[in-house]
Amino acid sequence: MGEFLQFLFTGVTTGAIYGLIALGFNVLYNATDLVNFAQGEWVMLGGLLFYSLGVSLGWPMVAAFAIAVLLVALLGLLLERAALRPVKKPEPITLIIITVGASIFLRGVAMRLWGKDPYSVPPITASVEPVRLWGAALMPQSLWILGVVVVLMTGLHLFTKRTLTGKAMEACAIHRNAAWILGIPSERMILLAFALSAALGAVGGVIIAPITMPSYDMGTMLGLKGFCAAMLGGLGSHWGAALGGVLLGVLESLGVGYFSSGIKDAIAFLVLLIILIVRPSGLLGASAVKRF
Repeated sequence: MGEFLQFLFTGVTTGAIYGLIALGFNVLYNATDLVNFAQGEWVMLGGLLFYSLGVSLGWPMVAAFAIAVLLVALLGLLLERAALRPVKKPEPITLIIITVGASIFLRGVAMRLWGKDPYSVPPITASVEPVRLWGAALMPQSLWILGVVVVLMTGLHLFTKRTLTGKAMEACAIHRNAAWILGIPSERMILLAFALSAALGAVGGVIIAPITMPSYDMGTMLGLKGFCAAMLGGLGSHWGAALGGVLLGVLESLGVGYFSSGIKDAIAFLVLLIILIVRPSGLLGASAVKRF
């Protein structure tokens, strides 16, 4: 029982991260119909910037957290303005290829700036004693991760349902031209979606930095896992992102625990294949599926 709970706790913690990355995919997809394959690089940059500001420069952790997220959000805006907005015929496949190129570019820049070595980041809380529950151990950093993800999920839900800006973003997602006719500045909403998506990725990078040791190449696999979680839950569904992330994390953890660590990454892509074949819209996604 204790062993199963340990795998479950580990899976839920990992899945919360996947869910947060999937949420970044969904925020942008809902506003622009774009799948941003540079999403994982926002996670990488968030972790490395947090290391540089909080550890190398010795800034207070809260200030390093906020500035790292802000800088990555600005990079998200720059991506939209410099690489995507100038495209004359913005076909979905063209934009997706641009995001793949942006991912490779950002990874190369990060390697030049930070090198190839991973960096150690101290835990957010001073205490490193795990919390014991029914024979399983839960690290304090895992509690931080779960708490931050729950707060962000709830905050984003309230933002989209209870604020005029959030409703305007949803209106742009439903029909951009109709929203523009009603006076909603759709281009500004798209910029906000890029900034929000990048910021969510950066938050993910910061909160996992103490347990994953950020490095220039950490974003690729995390981005792909986040995409798998988004597809599993239903691309475009915020709560689906959380559900998909947790399910994927738990399946990975149980697979590693009871079978082999060698199949950890294979599980995510196996789940993706199954969900694409059986239910392409995902567990909580809309029934209609568009083909690019």
